[in-house]
Amino acid sequence: MSSDIEIARAARLSPIADIAARLDIPPAALIPYGRHKAKIDAAFLDNLTERPEGRLILVTAMSPTPAGEGKTTTTIGLGDAMNRIGRRTAICLREPSLGPCFGQKGGATGGGQAQVAPMDEINLHFTGDFHAITTAHNLLAAMVDNHIYWGNPLGLDPRRIVWRRVMDMNDRALRAIVSSLGGNGAPAETGFDITVASEVMAILCLATDLADLQARLGRIIVGYAKDGTAVTCADLKADGAMTALLKDAAQPNLVQTLEGNPALIHGGPFANIAHGCNSVIATRAALRLADYVVTEAGFGADLGAEKFFDIKCRQAGLKPAAAVVVATIRSLKMNGGLAKSQLSDEDLPALLRGCENLGRHVENVRQFGVPAIIAINAFSQDTDAEIAEVRAFAARLGVDIALCRHWAEGGAGAEDLARKVAALADSDESRFAPIYPDDLPLWEKMEAVALRIYRAERVTASKAVHQQLSRWRKAGFGRLAVCMAKTQYSFSTDPERLGAPVGHEVQVREVRLSAGAGFVVAICGDILTMPGLPRHPAAEQIGLTAGGDIDGLF
Repeated sequence: MSSDIEIARAARLSPIADIAARLDIPPAALIPYGRHKAKIDAAFLDNLTERPEGRLILVTAMSPTPAGEGKTTTTIGLGDAMNRIGRRTAICLREPSLGPCFGQKGGATGGGQAQVAPMDEINLHFTGDFHAITTAHNLLAAMVDNHIYWGNPLGLDPRRIVWRRVMDMNDRALRAIVSSLGGNGAPAETGFDITVASEVMAILCLATDLADLQARLGRIIVGYAKDGTAVTCADLKADGAMTALLKDAAQPNLVQTLEGNPALIHGGPFANIAHGCNSVIATRAALRLADYVVTEAGFGADLGAEKFFDIKCRQAGLKPAAAVVVATIRSLKMNGGLAKSQLSDEDLPALLRGCENLGRHVENVRQFGVPAIIAINAFSQDTDAEIAEVRAFAARLGVDIALCRHWAEGGAGAEDLARKVAALADSDESRFAPIYPDDLPLWEKMEAVALRIYRAERVTASKAVHQQLSRWRKAGFGRLAVCMAKTQYSFSTDPERLGAPVGHEVQVREVRLSAGAGFVVAICGDILTMPGLPRHPAAEQIGLTAGGDIDGLF
């Protein structure tokens, strides 16, 4: 069987202008980056506001396992299938981070016959958006240190600087460092986060235009003076230069699927440590250019979908029409207690136990008033009895289900899902609403997510966390959303508790204010904002062939 990269290279890609024409984007509105990718000019997008919006479809998933669920692959396969059945559809995805590409997860462009292309270029550097975000973030960090070096007229307390540096790579050695050694300022403890956890990334993905982008950047809090007064990016006069660095990065990227359908790929915050959605700019553009937009949110519905609904849709005024919850027989059995080495064996009791995880995610999506359908991403070793068991479970849950073979067959393998999703989106059943109101206190918002979505029994935090939340409320930040940062592998904060645990405790060990992004990050459990590389990172297998092609990326 051909590998994903061989399939991608064998595909005959169309000129990017031909892909743009499918969305009525004229050549003059394209800023080409080579033959097969381009940015869409902001001036063109500004003139789309009078067009009616299409219907927004979210693809989310059960809790991820090492067995894989194929959420991105399903998003692409569904988009291809929607176009096959005559529904004018655009796909909206996040950009891959270099950290996972060289670490353990690998690339993020789909798989098999359901891919976006050019795969190598999208996974490595793409159009430079992440580099621009990294540079803008670190410019602010440099200006903070420089301000202190030249006398600190704003009175920043060096012990209360909260703006760290970032890089788009997994590097555990940079989690905690001492900076400014060798007489280059006052030595200080600091560290690095991965770029996808940067508030600048979140801001780029939530801003509506360049003016909003600069205003949000200006609200970033870099630290506090000794009297407790917040010092912002605007106070340091860094917001203008940061916006200039991000001017091109703020324009969404257009590529294509292997079947020649348009895909907008823009932004890439992780869902376990950030809000896990592509940019508002790209989603809004797609909604004006297509009748249907298929987008995804990272990891399981407890993370990506919750933040998509409670953060992105709330801030951008988006109203999703339907949601798809992706699962695989293999991951269901793993959530039911089987080891990865046992997944090829038929085990109906384990499968049924794992279905509890899937059911929890479907119930959670419904809590937001959004109708859902289950997509089973089929593998060749799935047995008829296993598929029948999942169908019976879905029937008991009262939710429709579709068996999909888009990895092997492309859009043709997801036509049943496409027809059902289109009917669901057209039904106007959605009664979308976030699960907590803006005026609920910050702590109670965290409790709402933990108790209603994670099914925790209690939420705990130190006195210092509660005091910090109280100070932010008094400072006018009480109406912000909350962004829960926790493991993606479990509803709990323990990655080993698979399935659908109840009665557990969620400990909020730290809170961070992202005033520009418009949310408070609650770090729960042992979540890391700078991942490390595994014992055998994917980078060991990546290189160039004799012909100069990238090999081993997927």
